[in-house]
Amino acid sequence: MITPSVRLKQLKESLDQKGFVRIIEAHSGISALVGEATRVQTGTGIVEYDGIWESSLTDSASKGFPDVELIGLESRIHTINEILEVTQKPLIVDGDTGRSPIEFEFLVRRLERMGVSAVIIEDKVFPKRNSLDTSANQTLEAPNLFAQKIQRGKSQVLTDDFMIIARIESLILKAGMDDALARARAYIATGADGIMIHSKMPTADEVLTFCKEYEKFDDRVPLVVVPSTYAQTTEDELAEAGVRVVIYANQLLRSAYPAMVEVAKSILLHSRAAEAEEHCMFIKDIINLIPERK
Repeated sequence: MITPSVRLKQLKESLDQKGFVRIIEAHSGISALVGEATRVQTGTGIVEYDGIWESSLTDSASKGFPDVELIGLESRIHTINEILEVTQKPLIVDGDTGRSPIEFEFLVRRLERMGVSAVIIEDKVFPKRNSLDTSANQTLEAPNLFAQKIQRGKSQVLTDDFMIIARIESLILKAGMDDALARARAYIATGADGIMIHSKMPTADEVLTFCKEYEKFDDRVPLVVVPSTYAQTTEDELAEAGVRVVIYANQLLRSAYPAMVEVAKSILLHSRAAEAEEHCMFIKDIINLIPERK
């Protein structure tokens, strides 16, 4: 059990205490339970996730919709509530483009009241297309307009704990490193509490270049990355480059889907479920994972 006010401040507290935090995606209550409970023993001690990412991609995909801002706010809020209901760790919400400034103001007010620790919005024109969709036409929003949206959102924040993080898509859309750095400066100047630099390259080279240039800024806020395409890059490498938050943004849904397909095929192939059992957890384990509340 945790109150919204206690959960709200956890992300900033973790950043202050640890310096570097790892976040795992969730798109439902049960995936959030996995992110909440998973721990492993390593040579340096017990390792776990520091928080949860409510992703628009995996939320949309889990409902059978494309990641093009089709899912309405109430549906997204329903998923967010599912996650908040069964977890205690801080939650970061993927706010897509934030839509219009007035819609973003409303979203900020609602998320902060719920106990969400941060929202990340990207500087593309509504309706956005998924950044890793190579077939999609995408357009960057003018930096001054996006900066104004951040400013409008910040005007609605009631505490020092809720974070608005600006996601920069310049590298995704081949606008160049100078554009990405200029946008970072503009967004920080208008109140962004964090900067997420996004890339779809197979290595982290351009992200690490951004990090090196970012270190020269007089005013800096926590730097966030999502290593979906450059997955071979280690957390130590990212932390050494100045990254403060790493988000594993889609792996839980991507791993669940192949297993579901194999089970569905196996039942059709064998006209029974016995052969599919090797891909399934025991029912008793599900019951133990989600205990009754007393």
